[in-house]
Amino acid sequence: MIDFSRLITMCLLALLLSACANQGANVAEQRTAVQKMKDDTLTKLFKQKPHTRAQIRSAAGFAVFSNASVNLFVASVGGGQGMVKNNQSGAITYMKMGELGVGFGLGVKDFRIVMVFDNKKTMDSFVDKGWVFGAQADAAAKASNKGSAVGAEAVVNGITIYQMTESGLALQALVKGAKFWRNEALN
Repeated sequence: MIDFSRLITMCLLALLLSACANQGANVAEQRTAVQKMKDDTLTKLFKQKPHTRAQIRSAAGFAVFSNASVNLFVASVGGGQGMVKNNQSGAITYMKMGELGVGFGLGVKDFRIVMVFDNKKTMDSFVDKGWVFGAQADAAAKASNKGSAVGAEAVVNGITIYQMTESGLALQALVKGAKFWRNEALN
């Protein structure tokens, strides 16, 4: 039987540790960590969905974010960091993200988000305003390469969004909003 109090404590600790992971690193080390996360995430996405390589290459730009979230019964919170790359200019904008949701569920997840922007206007609006709202229902039970998770793919207002679970245990149905903003320390 699952000890939910222990699970919740471990989840909160994992979220706290992931939020603090790069706090002591200098700017170059933090940028390198984000770039490595981006490279690892895209490698996994291209393996799972080979067509995305051409989709990203021909897009105006793309974004990749890491996120850790905790859902405790009726509320969900999460946060992470990532970057947006403008394919035309090659410019990279480092960003942070936070999310808040309401709904039913329990669990913790470490996941990656890849966003592919259909056009420059949509990408620029995302970098400048950064809001994303939506509904989410998923199930995940994954540790390292063991277990499984139901991944998500959606197209919203000119952005194709892919979500891949790295690890976690979650069963949830949420309505949530996410705010993305420039990471001034890294730009």
